[in-house]
Amino acid sequence: MFTGIIEETGLVKSIKHGNQSSQLSIQAKLVVEDVKTGDSINTNGVCLTVIAFGPDFFMIDVMPETIRMTNFRELKAGSAVNLERALRPIDRLGGHLVSGHVDGTGKIERRWEEDNAVWFKITAEPGILRYIVEKGSVALDGISLTVANTDSRSFSVSIIPHTQMITTLMNKKSGDLLNIECDIIAKYIEKLHSPNTKNRQIDRDFLERNNFL
Repeated sequence: MFTGIIEETGLVKSIKHGNQSSQLSIQAKLVVEDVKTGDSINTNGVCLTVIAFGPDFFMIDVMPETIRMTNFRELKAGSAVNLERALRPIDRLGGHLVSGHVDGTGKIERRWEEDNAVWFKITAEPGILRYIVEKGSVALDGISLTVANTDSRSFSVSIIPHTQMITTLMNKKSGDLLNIECDIIAKYIEKLHSPNTKNRQIDRDFLERNNFL
């Protein structure tokens, strides 16, 4: 589990391609300070397992499903990626709960500046947009962001200067793909309301019994 608060950006040192999979070596500094084989590192919003590491790099295997669902198919040697280590119970939760399980990708339709903020308008498929709500949370390439507004085919986010400085977003332009992870809470609520779910009624009693109130 992650928070979507990026710790540093790394660089893809090399990519070894398989038939449908790949193995990446990523140059980093902060996230490898206390890394162990088997640790999870959120890389551009994708939870991946460290298979090897050194003083300034770590290696990860990328499965075919990850390549199909994310913008990893566009990565190449020299690409910058957002990095975050897994959440520890003692950490402050500065963003929102991010699992690193990407729902799909969205395309940057437009980018513009407003004073110290940079705006991005992102188009996405209806299956993703159904979980995007105004003033809700969304993870874009692993970055926890607040949705400013939505419409039938897109949503917009406003990027503060700190996020501009420490993530890869400022390298993005119109037409680029971003990995999207929707807030997982909406998916659980939808599942509980499904006609195929037994005892699916959500009322005040249900919320109190499950410590939501």
